[in-house]
Amino acid sequence: CPPLGLETLKITDFQLHASTAKRYGLGAHRGRLNIQAGVNENDFYDGAWCAGRNDPYQWIEVDARRLTKFTGVITQGRNSLWSSNWVTSYRVLVSNDSHAWTAVRNESGDVIFEGNSEKEIPVLNMLPVPLVARYIRINPRSWFEEGSICMRLEILGCPLPDPNNYYHRRNEMTTTDNLDFKHHNYKEMRQLMKTVNKMCPNITRIYNIGKSNQGLKLYAVEISDNPGEHEVGEPEFRYIAGAHGNEVLGRELILLLMQFMCQEYLAGNPRIVHLIEDTRIHLLPSVNPDGYDKAYKAGSELGGWSLGRWTQDGIDINNNFPDLNSLLWESEDQKKSKRKVPNHHIPIPDWYLSENATVAVETRAIIAWMEKIPFVLGGNLQGGELVVAYPYDMVRSMWKTQDYTPTPDDHVFRWLAYSYASTHRLMTDARRRACHTEDFQKEDGTVNGASWHTVAGSINDFSYLHTNCFELSIYVGCDKYPHESELPEEWENNRESLIVFMEQVHRGIKGIVKDVHGKGIPNAVISVEGVNHDIRTGSDGDYWRLLNPGEYVVGVKAEGYSTATKTCEVGYDMGATQCDFTISKTNLARIKEIMKKFGKQPISLSIRRLRQRARQWR
Repeated sequence: CPPLGLETLKITDFQLHASTAKRYGLGAHRGRLNIQAGVNENDFYDGAWCAGRNDPYQWIEVDARRLTKFTGVITQGRNSLWSSNWVTSYRVLVSNDSHAWTAVRNESGDVIFEGNSEKEIPVLNMLPVPLVARYIRINPRSWFEEGSICMRLEILGCPLPDPNNYYHRRNEMTTTDNLDFKHHNYKEMRQLMKTVNKMCPNITRIYNIGKSNQGLKLYAVEISDNPGEHEVGEPEFRYIAGAHGNEVLGRELILLLMQFMCQEYLAGNPRIVHLIEDTRIHLLPSVNPDGYDKAYKAGSELGGWSLGRWTQDGIDINNNFPDLNSLLWESEDQKKSKRKVPNHHIPIPDWYLSENATVAVETRAIIAWMEKIPFVLGGNLQGGELVVAYPYDMVRSMWKTQDYTPTPDDHVFRWLAYSYASTHRLMTDARRRACHTEDFQKEDGTVNGASWHTVAGSINDFSYLHTNCFELSIYVGCDKYPHESELPEEWENNRESLIVFMEQVHRGIKGIVKDVHGKGIPNAVISVEGVNHDIRTGSDGDYWRLLNPGEYVVGVKAEGYSTATKTCEVGYDMGATQCDFTISKTNLARIKEIMKKFGKQPISLSIRRLRQRARQWR
């Protein structure tokens, strides 16, 4: 039987009860598998249920609210940086009225189940035979001798059908999409991609961006009406997932999304057809397949909070990118500094490119991919929370660990984050409880990364400062690795958001920068008055600049060409405003070109004056 849903919050706080609690922050409502206490273990958000007394009469109880066939129990100790507490053995009791209890027994009496031997690794115990009841109670019998009675748990059980109970029928989530709702290992993921490509050969292409530490290819699927080529004037979008190998929900959502888009395109869904014809979409479901393999082998409930998070060589991909923030801010703070750093396309430092740098091969593959394709917008799907985080992810002050640190495009990023959160079924629901310790409702399900926790070298900050692409981190669920039975509901929670966020790539201005002969000018700098962050044109001279509705003075400059400005207006309707530029070469550039053509190099004025003076002295 699948989990009842303590970890996914399907079981509400009102369904959890305990004999006693040490304090509110260690109450029964905190006794959920994998719940995190955070750094501040306080009276509201701590990391387990802990009994008020250490004796064999303590218990924690779950009310399933309907008859349920209970089959197993998973337990953990208390999540804490400062203390060690776990239960080493326990009894299990069931009841239909919460007054008369029956213990799980075998031939020799009450069964004493073996608990945990440390605080983080989950331990599964299956009941000798399934038991049908409404309530289930865990009664600790022994605990770590230097600690106290503390535990987190999940209950495995199959709710029995009850057609007469309107409450349960109303709350059951179903989906009408005919998709492959299961967890896919590496081989199955590859096969699913092939199936989608076979169904929709005209709009899909499978390719890889490199290999993992263990040699597994990092496969991506492109969805476009002309797969394999960049079309001038068409923006490029990306979703990636699985940078943390144990955050599996994002991986499955991307696999579901590629199936859905193929099916809807074939069915003639005008919204999806329009999106595919006007956008080049790249879907990379597994950035860290080595880590995923570890988590997959343990299973959805037994990997704990971190098994498979890192690469094979122990690197966190999400924070493994060059720290360009410090270079930019140092240059801005020291205005007289000889080393001027641009506000965009900041070069990668030499030390990072050396072979001795602690950089994962997966990270290097992503950077090469980001530099090769002119992405405009991207989302990296993560797990363990329910929020959209936007850059900067790093605080500017070296003395703080949390501080709102906006980019020059803060209003655009806030809109992009809200576009996903507001269309998610749960992110902005004021009635839902926090996953762990943070309540993001005051920001409508969004958060500035640095105000949450500071991180140097994040993919979001790097993408913004090194490329044209605006990237956000989308945390798609409290449970990093939900049970297979939860996937249809999670798809329904995220489906609309995934599509709406892709559509935002068509917000702002776009255009082509050409010379007087109509040829596109690559690497031209596009600036917006009042926004201290520029972008550059692609190899064909085309560009896209994400902006909120409003009127903007847009400028363009390119080496050897005259500058130009114009006013461009962004409306509220979907679709970027066309804002093209035609610029001519400067006189100096023309002279250089003519002299080069005739085999002569132009002489700078200073050198010419020196030569004239030399002749006069003679």
